Amino acid sequence: MKNKPLISIITPSYNQSDYLEMAMLSVLNQDYPNLEYIVVDGNSMDGSKEIINKYADRLAWWVSENDNGQANAFNKGLKHANGKYVGWLNSDDLYVDGVISEAIDLLESNPEVAFVFGDVQSINEQGAITNIMKYGHWGLMDLMQFKIIGQPAVFMRKDLLVSSEGLDTSYHFLLDHHLWLRLASKAPIKYSNQIWASARFHATAKNVAHAAEFGKEAYRLVEWMELNPDLNQIFMANHKKILAGAHRMNARYLLDGGQFSPAVRSYWQGMKLDFLTILPEWHRMLYAIIAPFGLHRLKGFYMKMRYWVKRPDKKAKGK
Repeated sequence: MKNKPLISIITPSYNQSDYLEMAMLSVLNQDYPNLEYIVVDGNSMDGSKEIINKYADRLAWWVSENDNGQANAFNKGLKHANGKYVGWLNSDDLYVDGVISEAIDLLESNPEVAFVFGDVQSINEQGAITNIMKYGHWGLMDLMQFKIIGQPAVFMRKDLLVSSEGLDTSYHFLLDHHLWLRLASKAPIKYSNQIWASARFHATAKNVAHAAEFGKEAYRLVEWMELNPDLNQIFMANHKKILAGAHRMNARYLLDGGQFSPAVRSYWQGMKLDFLTILPEWHRMLYAIIAPFGLHRLKGFYMKMRYWVKRPDKKAKGK
């Protein structure tokens, strides 16, 4: 154990008792020997505190008290983290088995990076896999174009995280992407090309319940990038692609929220700026166009086909 670096995992929690225990066990049952687990609850009233207390003897620190949201809760946990590295797992998400050992190996073999990240599988309320979110060997410019990394599959260097002052509490929807941009502006990032976590999509999740709000923060991030001295030069040379990426992201979340006409308009605005940025989303744009005519049932078929193409067992069997 003494030869393995300590990693701190932080879970912000608020009224997620239906999923909290599964999230906690996905951390506590990891095979990595030098791990400290921190849970920061926002004074939940749904039985979450009782679940946390059940595992209190296996936690490095936990608290249940009023806070100012997810970012505030994470930053509070960060102050109690002693690890060389930090992971952030929300209370409705899950780690896959063995992920921390894999992440530590990648971090230790690439000491220059700000963080490492893997792919994320989407799961529903019952835990069934509905999609696989594949990323790539991305860098700062990709993030500036709003290529989004799933937050539960990111593991960060704590020293750089602390010097970057953690999460900005004024963001509520793209707080993770804002952090990735700040970290990636200081050091390279590294992709594992492995599935590392499961992100749960359910009716009360922010990415479902407040889908339209993500685009608003994307446009705010565009303004922030232009003014940020670490990013301004890159921004000025690529501002059309970056703004097109913000339009693409806004359209995607509007579409998820069932706002079809605004989604089409946002896609069109992006196409006028940089056609190639929007092109990979042609199928989503087509769906946004046809859905208002009663063809929205095609979405279920499309999602099933998309998962079938991406599923890992298909590749393993050589299909």
